[in-house]
This record gives sequence, C-alpha cells and structure tokens, in this order.
Amino acid sequence: MPTRSGSARYEGFGKDGKGWVSTQSGVISEQKYGFNTRFEDGPGTNPEELIAAAHASCFTMALSFALAKAGYNDGTLETTAKVTVEQQGDGFAITSSKLDLHAKIPGIQPDEFERIAQEAKSGCPVSKLMNAEISLTHQLSQ
Repeated sequence: MPTRSGSARYEGFGKDGKGWVSTQSGVISEQKYGFNTRFEDGPGTNPEELIAAAHASCFTMALSFALAKAGYNDGTLETTAKVTVEQQGDGFAITSSKLDLHAKIPGIQPDEFERIAQEAKSGCPVSKLMNAEISLTHQLSQ
C-alpha cells in the first residue's frame, strides 16, 4: 500500500502566525491556515476541516465497498462529517466526529443497511486513527 503525505509550513507564532498546507497530490497546494481560519471565520482551511473531509470520504468509500461486497451495485451515498475541537486543560483536543449519511440504495432493508453502515464506520481507517467519539446518523431513501 502506498504512503501518502501532506505538509505544512508556519511563519511567525501564535495568533500572528500564518501557515500553508499542501498535499502530495497537489490538490491542496499552499492553502492558507492559521488562528483566524481555525478559531474565527478567516479565509482558508484548518486541520479540523481537513480531518472532516478525510473522515467523510474514507467512511463513504468503505461503505461503498461493503455494499458492493454485499451484492449492491447501484445507489448514492452522501456523507458530511462535523469535527469538533474543544479546550481541555491548557490545550485542545478533537473530541468528536459526527458522520451524517444520506443514502439511496434500491432494494436494501433498513436493518441490513444499518449493520453495514456501522461496520463501515468502525472499519474505516480514518475512524481507527481517531481517539475521539465517532457517531453516525443516516437517512436511507428508497
């Protein structure tokens, strides 16, 4: 399996510092981040937003493969992840990632869908990476 990488550069320190984040593929290249993009509404990205995108995409792909393995080959999956960072003592911690899934899968029974979705949530490599509460809500349309 390949190893993927991302990089970050930060100039200055504290609230006055400014950072840039990039991915190996170049899809994200020198994207601004800093205090104002993380804790305020400044333009740019932040680690929690990137983790949310990674978790949503990882879970959705894991679920897609699990559904294919179960014999389903048609439908749509749309997932939003909301990652929360909270102050803990003198520092901060990511305390939760809430996955919200909207799925349309012809012919699947709700109990089978629930079981497969929960297994995908637990089996997703990004879920395994996090030491935070990970919840999943979903909506299945027939």
